[in-house]
Amino acid sequence: MIRLYIDPGTGSMLFTVFIGIISAAVYVARAVIIKIKNSVGAGKKIQADKNKIPVVIFSDHKRYFSTFKPICDELDKKGVRVVYMTMSPDDPALEAKYENVEAEFIGSGNDAFARMNLLNARIVLSTTPSLDVFQWKRSKDVDWYVHVLHSAGDVTMYRLFGIDYYDALLLSGKFQEDEVRALEEMRHLPAKEIVMAGIPYMDEMARRAETLETKKHDVPTVLLAPTWGQYGLLTRYGAELIESLVNTGYNIVIRPHPQSFTADKDVIEPLMAKFPESEKLHWNRDNDNFEVLADSDIMISDFSAVNFDYAFVFNRPLIYSNTGFTKNLYDAWRFEEDPWNVSTPRKIGVELTKENIPNLKTIIDDAISSSSLDEARQTAKAETWCNIGSSAKIIADYLADKLEELGKADVPEEDAGETKAVAAEVTK
Repeated sequence: MIRLYIDPGTGSMLFTVFIGIISAAVYVARAVIIKIKNSVGAGKKIQADKNKIPVVIFSDHKRYFSTFKPICDELDKKGVRVVYMTMSPDDPALEAKYENVEAEFIGSGNDAFARMNLLNARIVLSTTPSLDVFQWKRSKDVDWYVHVLHSAGDVTMYRLFGIDYYDALLLSGKFQEDEVRALEEMRHLPAKEIVMAGIPYMDEMARRAETLETKKHDVPTVLLAPTWGQYGLLTRYGAELIESLVNTGYNIVIRPHPQSFTADKDVIEPLMAKFPESEKLHWNRDNDNFEVLADSDIMISDFSAVNFDYAFVFNRPLIYSNTGFTKNLYDAWRFEEDPWNVSTPRKIGVELTKENIPNLKTIIDDAISSSSLDEARQTAKAETWCNIGSSAKIIADYLADKLEELGKADVPEEDAGETKAVAAEVTK
């Protein structure tokens, strides 16, 4: 009987080979399982991705179409599919003609937010603050939320936590980025993606303004354009201010913030009754404020962002009023210094106080004849309005690139990690 003898060295080698074969078999088996799992999961993922809307634009009011229209124009040219979801049944977007942009009225109030909370989309772009704070929640089937500013100025002028839960912000000035990073540090939030994009609607206003013919009025046209709420000019000085304006003998146009007609009805309606339309006085409610801004010689406002539309696009004199604004309800309360929206009018405008309301005609005349604030307006304009004329293209390019980036993740991350772990076992 012949006995096999295997020397220790050979035995060790054969044992190593045997272990290697077993390990390889285990790896192959597990890899096959992962592949099957991925193919089943991928089928579901592909189906889910197929149903995803590439880009949703969410607008809570028709007035924001002036911000979104230039972006829609650029995305349409790129062939990016967009669904424009609006809470206004008369939104101009519903009448716009695009090849790749489809507009849809999704109801108002909680009905609209319920729809948004169950949305299945790659990217949502919106001007609406307070995502994941009040009714509007992040949908688990939306990959990326992007906020675009609808005015020049601070991001801290939103109500508390207004921009905290977006993934990306499209800004227009370095000071805004500094504000965002400071808030993130204070609240221990992850850093958002920030793109210095610009201000699309102001770009469009500037383009339109270039085609205007200079109008000469026999007497000045004065635009009163306050913000809404308890610190707005009409709430604070109301009848006294309008009376003084009427007494100037000038053409007076009063354009309250659109929100005033709902939030401040108890203020606006009595004023409209006391000072009805006449040859010299007009109440303006146009959806687009371009014409009323363009046709005025001087504007009076408070801390409304319309100050900057007027001063930067039309380069005309501004009278502002510090109406007792408080930062308590806004993200700005976290900062010692005044918000840019509050401090900048002091540099580029002439102040109106309760005490000098009776002298309003003199203040208006002096402001119209003075050019001393031109340089201050240009400095402030450079601080808050970057990429003049190209913001919509920058935003469309960003969204298209982000779509491509989000679409590259074909394999679920946990499976990719498991595959790497198996490979590491075999190479030990």
